[in-house]
Order: sequence, then C-alpha cells, then structure tokens
Amino acid sequence: MKTIVSGVIGFLVIGGVGTAEAADQLPPSYTKSPAQIDPGFGWSGFYIGGNVDYGWGQSSDTSTLTNGLGTVLFSNTGSSNLKGFVGGGQVGLNWQLESLVLGLESDVQATNEQSSRGFVCSPSVCTLSGILPVGLPVSATLNEKIDWFGTIRGRVGILAFPRVLLYATGGLAYGEVTSSLAIGPLNPVSVNAAKVGYTFGAGVEGAVGGNWTAKFEYLYVDLGNLPLGLATNLAVLGGGALTSNSNSKITDNIWRLGVNYKFGGPPAVRY
Repeated sequence: MKTIVSGVIGFLVIGGVGTAEAADQLPPSYTKSPAQIDPGFGWSGFYIGGNVDYGWGQSSDTSTLTNGLGTVLFSNTGSSNLKGFVGGGQVGLNWQLESLVLGLESDVQATNEQSSRGFVCSPSVCTLSGILPVGLPVSATLNEKIDWFGTIRGRVGILAFPRVLLYATGGLAYGEVTSSLAIGPLNPVSVNAAKVGYTFGAGVEGAVGGNWTAKFEYLYVDLGNLPLGLATNLAVLGGGALTSNSNSKITDNIWRLGVNYKFGGPPAVRY
C-alpha cells in the first residue's frame, strides 16, 4: 500500500514540475492593441487663406440716343460677356456642432474681367447734322469692367465625411465697376462707381493635412445697375445735340479654388 501511495505522490510531483516547466516555455501572451479611430478634423476656429478664380459674367444694358428736344431717336438692348481671371484672399470663422458647421467668411478680390459691345443707329434716324455727311450712321461702343469686388457671407455646411464639408453660402456683395462710352468721333467718356449687391453659391471643402484645407466653390454675384449719361456737342437731325444714356446690370459667375489655414482646435490626424 505504501508503495502505491508513494508512486502516486511521485507521479504528481513529477507531473507538476513538468507542467510548470512547460508553462515557462510557452511564449508570452499577445494582447492586440485597440484599433485607432480617426477622430476627424476639428472645423471650429478662425482661418485665413487665398484663392484663384475664373469669372464669367454679363453686362446687360439698355442704351438710348436722344436729341436736344428729349426725343428718343434710338434705343438698343443688348449684352456682352465679362470674362477674366480673379484672385484674392479670405478670412473666416467656423463653429462645429457635431456634423453641422456654421460659419462667416469675408473675401476681397482683384479682377481683370471686362467686356465690350457696339451698336449702330441707322442714318435715317440718327444722322449727325453738319458733322458727318448725310447718310452715315452713328456708332457707339460701350465698355464695362469690374475693377474689384468682395463679399461678406454666411456658410451652412454638413459633414459628408469627418474631413469633407459640403456647404451653401450667401450674403452681401460689393465692388467697383467702370463703364465707358464712345459715340461717333468723340473720345470715350467713363464713369466708375462703388456698387452693392448680393451673392450666393455652394462649395466643398476638405482637410488635406495638418490645419490646412482646400476648397472648390461657385458663387453667383449681382452688383446691380450702373447708369451712364453722355451729353455731346454733336448736332443731330430733329434739333439740338446728341445725348446718350445707358443703364447696365452687372452679374458674375465665379468658379473658385482656394486653400485655408485654420488656427486653434485639433489638427487633422494621420495614421
């Protein structure tokens, strides 16, 4: 009996030692690190940036030629395309409320957008008396130019993805427009004026690294009407001197590429 008990005890001791040695030889347990989740881009904060654009606008006008008695000899309605490059800068402030982003933005732009159109009054109506031979028409050329413009806009956006913002925008537009008119043999007469109107549009903006974002934006801009009157010393049939008046409506379509740098708030996170 003692022999059997001793054998069992010896087996347990040897088995325990063997198990302990085997446990010592097992590789250390591996704990998988938790997955890193991109927290997205913190959109709240003040930002500043620049942009390059192309503008495709229109000047629509009604122009008249009148004699000294106030009789309208000729009236013409037409339009011309205002085309050119635009560039400038913007500043803004965003507030992020989960997936909703509210903001304010102001920008100022320089532009070389300009247009030109001509019209002719037939000799049977507008022949210049005593200046040009009877039978020659009276020609006129109207030129328009947007010297510069700016906007002050609100923005309302939704995060399509944590780093991609889709937004609508709209507000105040202002700028300076120059209009010039040349009639017959006279030198052009021009007027420029500060104009105030409105703008609206939409865009998409994405975080591209660090605190930088890039955007593509469309804006419709309406700068209202620009009147221009020109009194001449040219005698016309019907009595008195020739007078011209035009009233141009200036609108613009802006296609914009821009970048912004945001101050404050968490930067975009890379993995």
